[in-house]
Amino acid sequence: MGQVKDQFNRPLRDIRISLTDQCNFRCSYCMPAEIFGADYPFLPKEQYLSFEEIIRVVQAATELGVEKVRLTGGEPLLRKNLPELIYGLYTKTAIKDIALTTNGVFLPKYAKELKTAGLERVNISMDAIDDAIFKRMNGRSVSVKTVLKGIEAAKTAGLGIKVNMVVKKGVNEEQILPMAAHFKEEGIPLRFIEFMDVGSTNGWQLSSVVSKREIVELINSRFPIEPADEAYYGEVASRFHYKDGSGEFGVISSVTESFCSTCTRARVSADGKLYTCLFAAKGTDLKPVLRSSGSIEEVKQFIASVWHKRTDRYSDERTEETAKNRPKIEMSYIGG
Repeated sequence: MGQVKDQFNRPLRDIRISLTDQCNFRCSYCMPAEIFGADYPFLPKEQYLSFEEIIRVVQAATELGVEKVRLTGGEPLLRKNLPELIYGLYTKTAIKDIALTTNGVFLPKYAKELKTAGLERVNISMDAIDDAIFKRMNGRSVSVKTVLKGIEAAKTAGLGIKVNMVVKKGVNEEQILPMAAHFKEEGIPLRFIEFMDVGSTNGWQLSSVVSKREIVELINSRFPIEPADEAYYGEVASRFHYKDGSGEFGVISSVTESFCSTCTRARVSADGKLYTCLFAAKGTDLKPVLRSSGSIEEVKQFIASVWHKRTDRYSDERTEETAKNRPKIEMSYIGG
């Protein structure tokens, strides 16, 4: 079939697969502790897609033009035997780029093994360099030092690294410059993410958003910068180079400067639902086609039919009222 596009002519190039709906953090914007407590009914393990099923989904997706797969969560490193899945994707599919989004806690244990299995890069979530702020945000009193050890382990293993920082006004906006300074010195690209209304439990308000413009102006006031050219079609981060040649940072601005018209990304939840938008209320179940005859051709045709009918433009159409009133799938379930 070749590359598949939706009715707005957006190709499918990137698929994100959630391996679990659980996490060892309880971040206020993703899994607030007052809701996702010890008694929260997470998915039974038997409802997760198997590694074999995930590999078949990716095999089908690459035939539709998908070049990148990112494994997410929850926290994907909570999934047992993860290097086996990485190796399967590396050896049994035509995927060009295998990545992982993680909070970094378990990277000292697994980074080398994941790299050997075929993982190319990691995106590590870290929302503050100040320990007190970071502990308050992650809800589990995990220290900054723990995540920095994970970053160092990934670097030692030879993995590519980006760091993601969700910025929420009145919570961690004072950390923008310290985070920029730290990762500028380390030579690690930092991605600032506008606080988004993902899920129905994060208490989102537009007044909590620190805009791309504010972030860029603040950093430029301390470190002179210049815009970078787009690296590829559908790149979600607006990137900027430091003029002293010490690297770059980016801003993902899905609130103040939406990019629905060039979105090339689909998501698969841990239990096999296919979502064509991060802000979706429901997905399309892949399990019936995977667990019947489930040939690669059938899975490919199924994914293509869902993507071709895609009409998602939530960020283009968002208002504060629609954000409050429209149910949305939780970030821990669909993956970031």
